[in-house]
Amino acid sequence: MAAKIGYDRNHQKGGGAVKREKKKYLAWGLTAFLTGCALLIFYDVFYRDNSGTVQAIFAKLFSVLTPVLYGLGMAYLLAPIVNFLERAILRLRDKLERKRGKAIRIHKGWLRAASIFLTWAVVLVLVYLLLSMLVPQLVDSITTLVNNLESYYTTIYNWVTGLLSDNPELTDLFNRYYNETIQWLTTKLLPGLQTAVTNFTGSLVTGVWSVVIFTKNFLIGIIVSVYLLAAKEKSAARCCKLLYGVLPEEQAKFAMRGFRRMDHIFSGFVRGKLLDSLIIGILCFIGCSILKLPYTPLVSVVVGVTNVIPFFGPFLGAIPCALLILLVSPLKCLYFVIFIFLLQQLDGNVIGPKILGDSTGISSLWVIVAILVGGGFGGVLGMFLGVPIFACLQVLVRWLLNTRLEKRHMPLQAWEYVRRDRQDDPPPTDEDKNKQ
Repeated sequence: MAAKIGYDRNHQKGGGAVKREKKKYLAWGLTAFLTGCALLIFYDVFYRDNSGTVQAIFAKLFSVLTPVLYGLGMAYLLAPIVNFLERAILRLRDKLERKRGKAIRIHKGWLRAASIFLTWAVVLVLVYLLLSMLVPQLVDSITTLVNNLESYYTTIYNWVTGLLSDNPELTDLFNRYYNETIQWLTTKLLPGLQTAVTNFTGSLVTGVWSVVIFTKNFLIGIIVSVYLLAAKEKSAARCCKLLYGVLPEEQAKFAMRGFRRMDHIFSGFVRGKLLDSLIIGILCFIGCSILKLPYTPLVSVVVGVTNVIPFFGPFLGAIPCALLILLVSPLKCLYFVIFIFLLQQLDGNVIGPKILGDSTGISSLWVIVAILVGGGFGGVLGMFLGVPIFACLQVLVRWLLNTRLEKRHMPLQAWEYVRRDRQDDPPPTDEDKNKQ
């Protein structure tokens, strides 16, 4: 009888192990199936023809949710300003209480509403002032550039021929390529521009409609951002509740720590880089104005906007601006190149580290990889967001890897694995050393 009971217990244990093994393989199979489905959807969305059903659904969904995405982005960027204004209002209330000697009660809802209103009022006023100053000067700069194109051609031709005056062979070669360029401009480029002007009416209607759609989405996005900012704590609490309801407690805690770390990286980089680029654009405008360089507003906007792109941004902005100034004056172009070099040194060694610090925590090589991959998928916006997204993915992978290593009681430092495969080898003998 005892033997039978022992057999039943062993049989139950064995059956439990088999069930656990089956669940393990079932989980692996389900993971592989879902991964395959995700890859198929990814392929259909990004690589198949636009007529694809899944791609059309995603495109329609993205079009409908565009105002919501605008609102999410604006609320995410403006949340620190709202928090700062709330603290400022509370400090002002405390000062008034000490001065009057009685308590002043401020309802939490009114405090949040006042902070959101002041935030959007400041942002809209700053945007209006910036556009009112820059747009007229940008229009003047572009108009001057178009009107002086012919004189720029003459200036470049005279300058180059003067440099090559001592070498007749190079002068003849330059004249030949110059004539071919002029012929290409007159026979191909100008007729193409005339065709473009002919079709400008249709393009203008499309452009106006695009502006109307963008304005509509932007205004709805402002409304969405107001609601999100008003209930940001409640929304965050609901997301946490959902996370703890779906995942086991330990996994939920792990996910919460990861999300906080990724939020710190992403928000620090995006907000810091935007502020850094704004400062660089303002400094560029001041410096170009002092040096009396041509097209100062246009150059400052280009330098400030392209500075948003990590690593490649300064080069993408400085090279076309230098060529533009070169058309007017080679000497001023030299001044501009020296000034931009000094400005980028200031940004890289003083301004950038003060604002950004080591917010991403990834090496220069992976920054380049993230920019290239992000630019390939999302253009300029992808180049900007590629670095923080890659840094967040790196944090996620590192945490998952460290968790698995901790369960196996293995070291977390990478350098300890360099010669780990040789730790069990016997020490070399004298004969082995002599052979080496």
